[in-house]
Amino acid sequence: MPKPINVAALIDGVKGGNRAALARAITLVESRKPAHRALARELLREVTPLSGKAIRLGLSGVPGAGKSTFIDALGCQLIDEGHKIAVLAVDPTSSVSGGSVLGDRTRMGALAQSDEAFIRPSPTGLHLGGVARATREAMLLVEAAGYDVVIVETVGVGQSEVAVQGMVDTYLILMLARSGDQLQGIKKGILELAHVIAVNKADGDNAGEARVTARELSIAMKLVATDADRRVPVLTCSALNKIGLSEVWHAVLDHREYLESKYGLSNYRAAQQVEWMWSQTEAAVMDTLHSTHSMRLLTRDLESQVRAGHLNAMDASAEVLRAFAAQVPQMDWAQPETR
Repeated sequence: MPKPINVAALIDGVKGGNRAALARAITLVESRKPAHRALARELLREVTPLSGKAIRLGLSGVPGAGKSTFIDALGCQLIDEGHKIAVLAVDPTSSVSGGSVLGDRTRMGALAQSDEAFIRPSPTGLHLGGVARATREAMLLVEAAGYDVVIVETVGVGQSEVAVQGMVDTYLILMLARSGDQLQGIKKGILELAHVIAVNKADGDNAGEARVTARELSIAMKLVATDADRRVPVLTCSALNKIGLSEVWHAVLDHREYLESKYGLSNYRAAQQVEWMWSQTEAAVMDTLHSTHSMRLLTRDLESQVRAGHLNAMDASAEVLRAFAAQVPQMDWAQPETR
């Protein structure tokens, strides 16, 4: 029989920077069990006031761009400068176990050995954009535990990465020289989200090609720019040889200063929280629709009728909403029915 979760002990552990307590706290907020979600909210209410002071960096990139190598090198450099680094590396989900499959700790060997770093791989689950459902909550926890730089590494370009931009201050995309992916990225709208772009592996014979690619990307970014007041910097670097990392980091800090001057960082994050509130609300409604026994029976019946052509989609949707509205007063949103 599993031991009951001691939320008070977890709170004290997170506040004290205890790594084991932090890991257990993140496991709690990742849980999909209704009872655990109620405990997670209790935990987050206590630790959230301690968060908000960290630099929040989102990182994505084309396959093979060297995201983990980049984080390993940059993280070690920042630790040498006195920072504490938390990496929330969102992995693809195993269809067998439901767990992470890439093993980020093995791909960030040097960083994983540092006492000033905390690396947490999390499965993406069913959520688009390569962002695990509880990544936002995990970010609050690691900040409360004293980590002042939080890096969210996403699965990579190819899905909607809007979610990661909605939780970080700066969104960095790693590219490769002459891969052709820069045009594909622009076509998909991925680069429209970028605040900083870095062409990685700019070393040896690739250095010249990387500079050419950076120039091409810089020109292309003018076509997709969404902020007339700021030009997205396109830099080159080599994570393997630790070249250009300081310049990329300074570009991240420059963007943070830009946010502060244009919006106010607190206002910028407050707007993100409002968007997250509605996202959470929509997710809760959909979870309730699919987890409540009576609603499951109704929706299955309506789906069968729509498939058979006995009912059109608009009327079926209206029936779902009427039934849902009738049940709302009796629902316990903290612990929805899961029979």
